[in-house]
Amino acid sequence: MHLQGPAQRIAYVLDDDPKVRASVLIILNSIGYDALGFSDTALMLAKLEVSPCEVIVLDLTLGQSDAVEVIQRLAEVEYDGKVLLISGHGQEMLNEIQRIGERHGIAMLPSLSKPFRAGALKSLLITPPQAVEATATAQQPERNIIDLEEAIRADWLELWYQPKIDLRSSLVSGAEALLRARHPKLGIVPPSGILPPAGDPLYHPLSKFVIQRAMTDWLQFADAGVPVKLSVNIPVSVITADGFVNFLRSQLPSDQRFPGLIIEVTEDEAVKDPTLIHEVSTQLKLYNVWMSIDDFGQAHSSFSRLIELPCVELKLDRSYVSGCSSDPLKHALCQTVIDLAHRVGSQVCAEGVEQPEDLRSVIEMGCDTVQGYIFAKPMQPDVFIDRVKGWPSDSVQRLTQSVRETQLRMIDPAPHYSMPGHRVKS
Repeated sequence: MHLQGPAQRIAYVLDDDPKVRASVLIILNSIGYDALGFSDTALMLAKLEVSPCEVIVLDLTLGQSDAVEVIQRLAEVEYDGKVLLISGHGQEMLNEIQRIGERHGIAMLPSLSKPFRAGALKSLLITPPQAVEATATAQQPERNIIDLEEAIRADWLELWYQPKIDLRSSLVSGAEALLRARHPKLGIVPPSGILPPAGDPLYHPLSKFVIQRAMTDWLQFADAGVPVKLSVNIPVSVITADGFVNFLRSQLPSDQRFPGLIIEVTEDEAVKDPTLIHEVSTQLKLYNVWMSIDDFGQAHSSFSRLIELPCVELKLDRSYVSGCSSDPLKHALCQTVIDLAHRVGSQVCAEGVEQPEDLRSVIEMGCDTVQGYIFAKPMQPDVFIDRVKGWPSDSVQRLTQSVRETQLRMIDPAPHYSMPGHRVKS
């Protein structure tokens, strides 16, 4: 059974310590959640069956149960909310169970060691300012809910844009074009409900649509004073097909304001035939089109293969970026990729940045650009124009300054909620 998150903000707290549970409930209620506490795993899961929640605050040890068992059960019922781990155990144990949750497909928020301040929990749960994205109906299934061929024929497809932020200038330097379908009954459908399996022939007409629409939208952006460099996602099988380069060349604008185009391909596709990719990439550069390796780290190819990939950019997969501020292994992997990419002349974009602490970490590591919900969700073209034109008020400096202020409050002896009954962990 698939559990879909509700419109109202509901949170569950699963912790067998009544004092901790009560303290967390007070914090959640203070920031607008309708929060319920549980000491028994079975009771919480039964409640979840009839009343899905947005977030579960989960202790690691629960008497006759534990967080690993809960995560496994949540994966079985396809829970699509978030999980926030809290515990008096060491950070290494928190990080390991965090990774277990991620491997099961659970959206894991950065964990907290007990005792913690109320502000630390609030900062993880209060949604950052961002553009509002229309969503499909609450009962919408997640995958393959519309026929792509019909969507192309009926002109349901459109592109939405998520900003990429340059960490040196603190301004929008580009945007990734992301597919949406505007279904007459279902509303806005995300890529998971549109895209066919890898290798499907429909990716060829879909890719042509993406390029044509992106170039049309770019002209709209340029005329509005925001001629940013766009990125589009195209499968390697399409890029290397006969006639693709000729088609792409015919679609590129001759406008002097055009900064070029970035084509994102996934790492697993790129490493299959780096020689062929190198040839196509070299040809595309003649027309100011560059290649980016998307989701870097998912394919687990050796770092030595990085040198073989002819790319202007590596996009660090969100599974490494999320929590990199508190997970030493994730931090080390991100730093290694950034350093190696810079040595071979590539830039690095951190994907999926959602928390100020992770933003600060990737800045300190020397990352070039970032992309994530901490700044904005994907937006329709007209919303994107308005947001980018007003960007200075939403700059990186304000977010990093917010992080610094949070750090100062951590040493301020102001009143706060402590989680009793557990020792402090470093």
